[in-house]
Amino acid sequence: MKSFLLIGLGSFGNHIARELYDLHHQILAVDTDEEKVQRALPYATDAQIGDTTDRTFLKSLGVQNFDVCIVTIGENFESSIITVVLLKELGARKIIARASHGIQERLLLHNGADEVIYPAKQLAAWTAIRCSSDKILDYTELDDNYSIYELTIPREWEGQSLLQLNLRGKYGINILGIRENGQLNMDMTPETSFRKDNSVLLLGPKTSVQKCFKL
Repeated sequence: MKSFLLIGLGSFGNHIARELYDLHHQILAVDTDEEKVQRALPYATDAQIGDTTDRTFLKSLGVQNFDVCIVTIGENFESSIITVVLLKELGARKIIARASHGIQERLLLHNGADEVIYPAKQLAAWTAIRCSSDKILDYTELDDNYSIYELTIPREWEGQSLLQLNLRGKYGINILGIRENGQLNMDMTPETSFRKDNSVLLLGPKTSVQKCFKL
């Protein structure tokens, strides 16, 4: 279990609160809007109304005691960057901040954020790649080179085992699991074989995946 200071309870922040709650983490949720704070209460360990650009208020939260501070202020970038600067000055262990475009991303990183979430950019990339081929069922980018894909298997893979296909040797692709009838099996052996209507979860370089699956 980790402790989170979540600042900004708009739609995006509220979704983060719900996900962290489902994962059984401790959450202190903060916003200047009382209605938003009330809405987040069912998913937070505690919640406070306050302005995190006020150093005295932010210090009173004990920011250094949280494992992660997440800043998701969406409507006022000035408030977001001031909050990040103050969190850094007050000794926050890790700061993750939300950006709406590239300049904000660079400014947040330059002024103390350890990581930046860029929802519009990340969702756009996911949508473009997911919709670029009927073979792609899901996609997660790990860095500029490697991604995790879930893809429908080519017809010629039916009845073939992992050993026979030798995807790691030919393409540098690692098979993580096979989905059959909605169930994901991640207990892979060289003898594991593919059946009709299987999909495969794999990790590999984008160019290699594109070549292997003819995307």
